[in-house]
This record gives sequence, C-alpha cells and structure tokens, in this order.
Amino acid sequence: MKKLKLFLLLFALVGLFSCKNEKKEDTSKKTEEAKVEKAATGVSLTPAEMEKAKKIFFNTCAGCHGTTRKGATGPSLLPDGDGKFPATKDLGTEAIKSIITNGMPGGMPDWGKQGILSPQEVELMAKFVQLPPPPVPKYTMDDVMKSWKLIVPVKDRVTKPMTKRNWRNYFGVVLRDAGQVAIIDGDTKEKVAILNTGFAVHILRTSVSGRYFFSIGRDGKVTLIDLWPETPQIVAEAKASFDARSVEVSKYHGPKGDFRDKYIIVGGYTPSHYVVFDAMTLKPLKLVKTDGKVLGKGEYRDEARVASIVASHHDPLWVVNVKETGMVWLVDYSDLDKIDENTAKIPTAQFLHDGGWDHTGKYFLVAANAVNKIVVIDVPNKKLVTIIDVGTKPHPGRGANIYNKKYGWLWVTGHIGEGKLAFIATDPGPNQWKVVHNIVMEGGGGGNLFVKTHPKSKHLWADRALSTQEDLQRSIFVYDINTFKLLKTLHVPDKYKGRAVHMEYNKNGNEVWVSVWGKKNETTSAVLIYDDKTLKLKQAIEGDWLITPTGKFNVYNTAHDIY
Repeated sequence: MKKLKLFLLLFALVGLFSCKNEKKEDTSKKTEEAKVEKAATGVSLTPAEMEKAKKIFFNTCAGCHGTTRKGATGPSLLPDGDGKFPATKDLGTEAIKSIITNGMPGGMPDWGKQGILSPQEVELMAKFVQLPPPPVPKYTMDDVMKSWKLIVPVKDRVTKPMTKRNWRNYFGVVLRDAGQVAIIDGDTKEKVAILNTGFAVHILRTSVSGRYFFSIGRDGKVTLIDLWPETPQIVAEAKASFDARSVEVSKYHGPKGDFRDKYIIVGGYTPSHYVVFDAMTLKPLKLVKTDGKVLGKGEYRDEARVASIVASHHDPLWVVNVKETGMVWLVDYSDLDKIDENTAKIPTAQFLHDGGWDHTGKYFLVAANAVNKIVVIDVPNKKLVTIIDVGTKPHPGRGANIYNKKYGWLWVTGHIGEGKLAFIATDPGPNQWKVVHNIVMEGGGGGNLFVKTHPKSKHLWADRALSTQEDLQRSIFVYDINTFKLLKTLHVPDKYKGRAVHMEYNKNGNEVWVSVWGKKNETTSAVLIYDDKTLKLKQAIEGDWLITPTGKFNVYNTAHDIY
C-alpha cells in the first residue's frame, strides 16, 4: 500500500518534470539487458500476448508516453526508470493496474473504469510496461512509395462541383475506431458519405480551395478526399509512417511563386520523420528524418516525433514542431532539392505538441505541454519571441483567437493537467505575450482538450473530455469572451453515452457541433448541434453508422484557419 501511495503521488506530480533524455545504446547490449529484466521482474508474456499488448499501447498509450516509452506529455514507462520517474519493474503489477484502471487528475485517462480496456487487458498492459520496449521497425521512402495508390488521376476528376449542396459548409467527422470519416452536410445535417480512411484519424485539413480534405490516421495513412463529386470519394492514398498526427498543405502565393495546393507534408511519429507529397496525387516526393539533439545541443533522441504542423500564408514555409528535441523547424518548401539546408531550426522547449496562429497569422503559439509552457515563434523573421509559463499540461488544439474589450486580441489555451483556461495577450504593448487572465473551471481537476470560438461569436467553448469525473467528461462549458464569466454548462443528454469532445462551428458561425464520443460497440454516440446565440440544443445527429465520433472539421473554417 505504501508503494502504491508513493506511486500515485509521483504520478500526479509528473507534469512538473520533463523526461530525462537517453543516449543511443548498442542493440546487442539492449538485448542482453532485456533478458535480465525479464528474469528479474518475474514478468513474462507469450508472443501472442506481446503482439496484443503492442497494439493496445499503440492505440491508447504511445501518443503521450512515446513508442519507446521514454515519455513526453506523459511520464516515461521504462523498467529501470529514467531518474525522475520510478522504474516500472519496482512498482509492480498491482500498482500499475490501479493507475490504468482509475486514471489520474493530471490527464491520465481511466481506461479500465471507462471500459475501454477490460480487466484482462489492464493486467496485460501492467505487465507489458515492466518489460523493455520492443524495437521500432524501419520505414523508408521505398516503403512510402510502395504504399502509394492513385485511385482517380487528376485528368479523370470532375472540373466543377457536381452537387447542389453547399459543400463549403460540409463537415468532415472523424469516426475514430471505425477507421472512417463521415461527410455531413452542414445545412441539411444529412450524411453525404462514409469513407474508409486511416485508423483513428487525428485531423483533417483542407486544400486552399476547400475542394479536398486531407486526412491523417494514427496508422500513418494519408487520404485525399474529393468533395466535388455528388458523393465525395477518396482519390488517392499513401502511408507515410507507422504512426502520425499531422498533415498540412502548402498555402503560399506571392513573389516567391504560387504554391497553393502544390504540396502536402505529413509528420511521422513512428518513425520520426516528415514526408512531402504532391498534393493532388499524393505521389511521395521527399522524406526527411527529424531525429537529433535536444534543443540542438543536448543528448541525442532517436525518437523525435513530428507533432503539429501549420502552413504560413506569408512565406513558403511549414512550421514543424519536433516534440522530443524541442526544436521548431521552419521548413521552406520553395525548393524541394534544398529543403533540408533551407530549413531554419529554432531551439525552444521540450515536448512540443499542438498550437495555432495568432489572429495576424504571423505568430505561431505552441504548447510545450510536459513543461507547462507556451512557445511563441515570429515566423516571418524566423525567430523565437518568448516562452510563457502557463498551467499544467497546456493542450490548446489550435487555440482560440478572441477580441476582448479590455485586453484586445487574446489567444487562449486550456490544460489537460488542471482546470484552467489561460488568456495570452497578442497585441503590441506592455501586455504582449503575457497571461492577462485565467479562468478556473468548475469541478476541479483537468481534462480539457479543446477550446473554440468564431469571429461572429461572443462565446468561448471548452470541453473536459479527459477529466476523471464522469459529469465533467460529459459537459461543455461556455464563457463570455468579454467578461470571462461562465454563461452555461451544457450536459450531454442521458440517452447518449460517452464523453463530450471537440467543438466546431459551422460556416456562418451560428452553430456549434459537439461529439459524444462513446465506445465502438455501442450505438448511442451522437453529434450534438447547439445554437451559439441561445446555447440551446437544436438537433442531434445519430445513427448506427456514427461510430466513436471525435474531431469535426468544417470545410470553410478549416480552409481559412478560423479558430
């Protein structure tokens, strides 16, 4: 019991620390150590159990803890520890099972309590993390090329919209565990198409024109979806890596050329690299590894995953955030042959994750969430502006840009690790890049994943999807952007089961769509549509096809970086 209490305390405090970096080790030495660890712990798994555990870890754990388990948003999960977090072999199976089952207020989901993992799977994972992490297989440019499928060549595609629907107000809705994306008409609320994309699609981005959706799955599969046919269809696909989170198109049009919808970039988590593709065909063009030294001068990290990516409208650049090394790469795509040498690499803070533009589109703000900071990059001048202390484990998504009567333009982030919304001033002046206000959310604990607003709205919306409290998981909080007062707490109707997650406005900015993220084997998920003015539930989209809905992306808002 004493050991369990110590572990719980350390786990709750782990958001205050960054993970210790580890040097590359000789492969043969690792193999020998693995044998010793297995004997010392008394834990063993059959080959079949190991394969199952690897899949569960990939689906539920790797994003926060890393494929090699060295930690990032979450702590390291290594048999021998990392100097700042206990060795999993010393914690033992029962203590680890308790954490996996019940979660932690700092953002660790209650996988067992929610029924996402069965008791048998919880025990399997508790044993798995006491053994050395399996090696990461290679994935090369040849592998990317072999995965490429051009389903409908450009010359065979329609040359104008073939639908009478308002396709600019389409929503792409991620059906996470089904490996699908639903296209829903934002005007009529009708299902237009269900498309088989990559597993657990993380985000959708649009082409500059809005005609195409690019989806990226947790399995590294990128798909090109054409919205102009009467029924939207996938026209190309490829696999950029084993695991991925980010995709973005080239958006620049100016003196240096017209690069609109010419290229896309996909950021690899596993292996750590990015891949550039032709945007209209998904033909692979370039693969660049992102492994390197922490902050440009520290210890080497072979797992240096690409987190969020955004595209500049002012320069032919992608802003690429390399999580473990804490480096922001400004990737100049104007000459692919010189893309690596023309890339500016800016040291910032470790464990970069998600972020977005300020209202001018010149400054990029990104969460270094394991060290509780927001990094500000001046993209046109290619330099670090400042690093801002915020709450525990900031998770802005793309953030939210609001205009406040007192402070002017503000950029907003929520936090996984505590119930706080931080408002950062972005206008020039004495308050620029300072947190000028914090909202302490009701109910305690953390769990916020996304904040959302719209230029036509006076509201800021926030979820609590990763809270360990069920009532908070199923609530959305709406605030006044001028007074910062909580206007209303919206609760998921009892007939729908699951967590309320991810808000998205329609094109006109008068509706907000919220997902009810249930279990794959349940048919009680829904997308709830609220009137932004009255904050009343207008309509619920439901059906047996709506399997684990999560992210939603409106074509117009996504194409125009409205958030």
